Amino acid sequence: MSLEADVTAAYRQAGAVLADVLEETAAMIEPGVRLLDVAEAAEAAICDRADGCAFPANISLDAEASHASPGRDDERVFDDELVCLDLGAHVDGYIADAAVTVDLGDNAALVDAAEAALDAALAAVRPGVDPGAVGAAIETTIRDRGFTPILNLSGHGVGRYDAHTAPSVPNRETRTGRALAVGDVIAIEPFATTGRGKVTEGAVTEIYSLVAPAPVRSRTAKQVLETIEATYRELPFASRWLDSPRAELSVRRLTDRGILHGYPVLQAESGALVSQAEHTVIVTADGCEILTDG
Repeated sequence: MSLEADVTAAYRQAGAVLADVLEETAAMIEPGVRLLDVAEAAEAAICDRADGCAFPANISLDAEASHASPGRDDERVFDDELVCLDLGAHVDGYIADAAVTVDLGDNAALVDAAEAALDAALAAVRPGVDPGAVGAAIETTIRDRGFTPILNLSGHGVGRYDAHTAPSVPNRETRTGRALAVGDVIAIEPFATTGRGKVTEGAVTEIYSLVAPAPVRSRTAKQVLETIEATYRELPFASRWLDSPRAELSVRRLTDRGILHGYPVLQAESGALVSQAEHTVIVTADGCEILTDG
């Protein structure tokens, strides 16, 4: 089913904003620059040009693959790492999601593997195709270059105020039992690694989202929850976006009660490297329209 014209326009606007911001902030990534400065610059630019961030800026280093975002007092600076920059923007809730890998070391072949896999995946998208066939294109391309796709991460649909919805777009050959249809909006994100091809949860969590409101006794926690409901809805947010460090304690308490959901950093095994490439597309009658291609 084709999207309504105003919905398509919102997706296109979000994608255009995101393409520009991704290019601008990726250019900021150099040795000696603070991760927090890049994240805040990206988020400010998105909020200035669109209706808001679809999720906090993800800046993943080396073995990290997803959900890595600088904390409030993070003083880390870039050195010679492999840096994955993953950003999201929304217009009236309609989301665009894109990522690029910046190589500050000597990992051009790994970066190329993810980018080539994305190109192959985009070429495989058309109505009637099982998303697993898109995954097959990703897997073959990455393995042909001597690397491994991350098998327990996948691309995904993007809905209104929902950054991860159906259909799943795997990074490997499989059958999902679903066919892509005209009007599907999907984020395709190959991950290539020098490791075994699996990620696990790390110890750090900086990103959260609202699961369901519930009564709370603490005045501070109640205020934090009201802010989250009014400002972010179900979209992920960073604890550093809240007013004060005291609010972060309330976030942890709300997470312990199941009111919020935390997203720990996802990472490959120690010593492995991860690269990522991502575009958001609308499935069309003859293929797809890339929304985040600047």
